[in-house]
Formats: sequence, structure tokens, C-alpha cells
Amino acid sequence: MRRAPTATSVAIALALALLAATASRAAGLLEQFPRAHGVIVTQQACHLLDLYLALSPEQRAQGLMHVRELGEFEGMLFPSRQPAIVSMWMKNTYIPLDMLFIAADGRIVGIAAGTTPLSEDHITSPEPVTGVLELGGGFAARHRVQTGDRFALLPAR
Repeated sequence: MRRAPTATSVAIALALALLAATASRAAGLLEQFPRAHGVIVTQQACHLLDLYLALSPEQRAQGLMHVRELGEFEGMLFPSRQPAIVSMWMKNTYIPLDMLFIAADGRIVGIAAGTTPLSEDHITSPEPVTGVLELGGGFAARHRVQTGDRFALLPAR
């Protein structure tokens, strides 16, 4: 006997289909990056994200450099195995970004909002983190993302 899909599973399937239909215009520059989906949970909503994963040293060095636009729910995740103070910069990055600093338990512990394109100033996590999530500038304000909210990668299907 087959079960009817739940409202949650239908909503996730529709959101994934929408993300696929609005694939990134940055895809050409980032085609060698693995992809994943993640979710930010705020007090008001859950935001499903289509992410590029910066896993290798080369991918981490490239990041979103030379990318000229991101979709509203697209971003890049820089995961690490061990908590550490992380410092990033915007060299050769043409769009403002919101950098969300993620603790080992998934809490967002810092947000660098609207970073300055092409800047070589260092943007540093407020405490040891296991990931940095980069989203288009203004995302955190538009979607009311705050420190204390949660981020998680979704399991691969």
C-alpha cells in the first residue's frame, strides 16, 4: 500500500522543482562545484536554499569570485570539519554578499551583511565556526535572518 504524500513532502518537492527551474546564471563559473540544498529556519519561516559547496582548497580559494549575480535563494557554503575563527574577503567578488557564520550546532552566530564588492578587507567570524554561508547581499534583512536562527544541510536524495 502506498501512502499519500504529506503536505511537507509536497512543499519540499515543489520548492526543489522551483529551484531547479531558476538555476543560477553563475552556473558556468561554478560548474565544478558540488551542489546541495540547505535550509535556514527563522522565527517566521523556513528558507530552502540551492547551494554550491566549496570543499576543495581550489574551490575555497575561488568562492564566488567573478560571479555577477545569484538567484534569491542561491549561495555558497564553505564547510569545515573543526571549529575555527574564519576570515574571508571580497577580492574579485563583484556582488555584495551576506556572510552567515555557522556554529557546529547549526546556530547562526554572526552575520556580515552587505559586504563591499572587490574589497580586500578581512571579514572575520565572531567566534569559532564550522561553516560560512554566502548569500546575495540583503538576504538576511529581506528574510529576517538573525543571529540565533538555524542552518542545516538537507540530506541528499
